[in-house]
Amino acid sequence: MLTDSAYELLRQLASPVVAVTSSLQGRPNGMILDSAVRASISPQVPRLSVYVHQWHLSHEFIWKTGLFCLHLLRRDQFDLVHRLGFSSGRDGDKMAGVPHSYGQVGVPVLQQCYAAFECRVANTMDGGASTLFLADVVKTHPGTGTEVLTADFFRANLPEQWRADFGKNYREAQDRIAANAAIKTNPWPGPTAKP
Repeated sequence: MLTDSAYELLRQLASPVVAVTSSLQGRPNGMILDSAVRASISPQVPRLSVYVHQWHLSHEFIWKTGLFCLHLLRRDQFDLVHRLGFSSGRDGDKMAGVPHSYGQVGVPVLQQCYAAFECRVANTMDGGASTLFLADVVKTHPGTGTEVLTADFFRANLPEQWRADFGKNYREAQDRIAANAAIKTNPWPGPTAKP
């Protein structure tokens, strides 16, 4: 992992660790992010935003359907982070064996999490290697637990046997981002496929 003093300061802006699920033509997928934020303070206009790297399968699913579900995770959900965050959905069904049902917008809602937010994309912005998806929250699902999993807590308690893979994946992502930092004009056409 590359780092410097500016990067270490930017890490303070990391959101809680979240799972994002999506579905395209009946195929579910899930991923892990630490770049999700509330995008509205009005209860009449609930919104959130996520940055998703464009090489992820989830990006393709969200881009085509305009739908996803964001899940706040509990501190005891390290195994779920490992399952959804350490491999690609292109290599197999990451949702197999993960308890979920399909929500109101037609994407997987995890049965075990701190809270879940079913979302419909309202707008996008190209971020070079990633896309910011601004989304309206369509439905919320309160879950269980008392403490949300944060990026700091995850890094501090990462099991030793996962550290090499975590570092390798992180460095590969940093390299991809550096190689694809140019921002493109790529307006979102709206949904083109069903979940």
